[in-house]
Formats: sequence, structure tokens, C-alpha cells
Amino acid sequence: MSQFQLQLDLQLFAQEKTESATPKKREDARKKGQVAKSMDLPGALILFFTFLSFLMFGGFLKQHFVKLFTVTFNDYLLSGVSIDNVTSLFGKLMWEGFIMLSPIFVGTVVIALLANYLQIGFLFTGDPLLMKFSKINPLEGAKRIFSVKTLVDFLKSLLKVSIVAIVVYFTISGQKEELMKLSHYSLENSLSYISSITVKLGIEIGLILVILAIFDYVFQKYEHEKSLKMSKQDIKDEYKKSEGDPLIKGKIKERQRKLAMQRMMQEIPKADVVITNPTHFAIALKYNAQAMEAPKVIAKGKDYIALKIKEIAKDNGIIMMENKPLARALYDQVELGQSIPADLFQAVAEVLAYVYKIKGKTKS
Repeated sequence: MSQFQLQLDLQLFAQEKTESATPKKREDARKKGQVAKSMDLPGALILFFTFLSFLMFGGFLKQHFVKLFTVTFNDYLLSGVSIDNVTSLFGKLMWEGFIMLSPIFVGTVVIALLANYLQIGFLFTGDPLLMKFSKINPLEGAKRIFSVKTLVDFLKSLLKVSIVAIVVYFTISGQKEELMKLSHYSLENSLSYISSITVKLGIEIGLILVILAIFDYVFQKYEHEKSLKMSKQDIKDEYKKSEGDPLIKGKIKERQRKLAMQRMMQEIPKADVVITNPTHFAIALKYNAQAMEAPKVIAKGKDYIALKIKEIAKDNGIIMMENKPLARALYDQVELGQSIPADLFQAVAEVLAYVYKIKGKTKS
């Protein structure tokens, strides 16, 4: 295999979307409204719980339904036709209708909200509503119409219709003898029987559709995760955009270190003394009684940097003193630009006193 072929294979491998989506990719997709959601689940749950509410509130609905017709036929139809009577009649009908249907309406709204919340949580985005050229592009529209997703949706719809038809057929077939006897039943018994069959069918169909919708949600979640997958190159590119190019960041940090080193070296000529290890550590101290409460470390380093500090100190006539314990303690305990801690006051004071004595100075 040639080197070019190997490089090409590696590039293709890097472009394969084999990695799970990063949190940022998921968040960006969510902001655009791209979430795992079954459009069938809310409708199926609404259908199921609507017929279930008919079963639960059947007595309540029957009571108000009978009351509605009783009041209408006994009172209002015997009244004269006038604006007041007609207004009162329609007001009564609307109020009774609202009372009858309010449990179902409230339950439907709650189920719809709950079904969407369980799938995607709380999400409000206007991105899907934005005008985009791809939505009106005929070529893109043709691709959507003849896509695999459209075919899958058609097969799912066909499966649902087939299952519902089979359930209705077997339910009606099982009640064929009772249905043939309806002509011998009273009107009340006939309506009661038909309503019970209808509610039973509605609950069965609703339950089947809920089960199918759950499978559809699992499939949609799988497809969503598949669409979010990223290649190794995608992850690298995202990291570069969010965190910056590691190579550039490394160069910036290196540049910052060099600038800090230059500033530190420029401060060494201002030092009063350089304390050494003598070869491994070098710490430059400065003290001004009028401006400082304690001596301050203006430069420090070890090995090569320590050597550079001593060279600059020698060139500028800065006194160097060898004190291994003090040099190591200052290097470990005191950061650049900080004052020395109280436990090192005595040792540093002795060094500075000696330095001032050599220079012929007196300490204030």
C-alpha cells in the first residue's frame, strides 16, 4: 500500500461519523428545534385518554345530556319566539355543553402538554418558523417527497390503518349477533349498547396507537442520535472553534512566558541581593523601607534560569550570597512579586544587614 493510499484511508476514516455527539452539538441542535420526537405519540395518547374519559365520566355526561334535552323540550320549546328567549336558549345550551365537555377538554390539553414534555422537555424556539430558501426550493421539496423518510412514514401510516381496520373488523364481527338484535331493543338500550361498543373500540384503538407511537419514538430517537453523530475531524473542528486552536494557544502561552521572563530579567538590576543554592536556585530580593513592609522577590529561577539571574546580577554588581536552606525555602514558598513570609524575616534580615554593611549603607 502506497503512502498516498494510506493517507487517503486515514482521511476517510477521520471523516466517518462514528463518534457520539458532543454536548455543544446537542445544544445547538436543540436550539434549532432538532429533537427526538414522535408526532404520533401526543395524538395517540389524546385519543386513548379521550375515550377513557368517556368511560370514566359516562354517568356525568349522561346526566347533563339528559338535562340539556329535558330543559330544551320542556321549557324553551314551549316559550314564545323572541330575542330574549332565543338568547337565553343558546346561552343555556352553550353553558351546558361547556360543562359536559370541560373535563375532556382539560384532560386533552394536559395529555398533549405532558406527551410533548416527556419527549423533549421544555423547549421554545422560533428557528423552525424562520423563512428558509430550502423550504420553498422545488428540488429540496422533491428530495423530501421521494426520500427514505417519506417511504418509512408511509409504511408506518399503512401499518396503523391496517391494524385499526383489523381491530374494528374483529370487534364488529364478534358483536354481529347483538347488532342484528338492535331492532328489538328500546332506543335507550340501543344507544347504550352502541356507545359501549364505540368506547371499547376507541380505547382498544387508542391503546394500540400508543404502543405503536412508543416504538416510533424509540425509532425517532435512534434516527436523531444517528443524525447527530460526528466524525473525529468534526470534534476537532468544534474544539478549535470553542476553545481555540491548541497550536495557536500553545504559541500564545509561550510568548507570554517569554515576555514574563524578559520583564523578570529587567528587574534584576534593581535587586539588593541574590541568594543562591549555589548552582540550582537563585532568588533576587529587593527592599525599600519607605515603600515596602517586607522584602519582595523580584526574580527567581532554577538551573538555567538561575544561571541567567546570576550572570545579570554579576554584570550589574549585585551582591550574591550562598545560603542553600534560605534559597530553597524562598523558591518553594514565595511567588514572583510577593513579599517574604514572616517565618523567613529573621534569615532575610540577616542577609540584608550583611549586604548593607558591605555596601556601607545603614538600614532605616
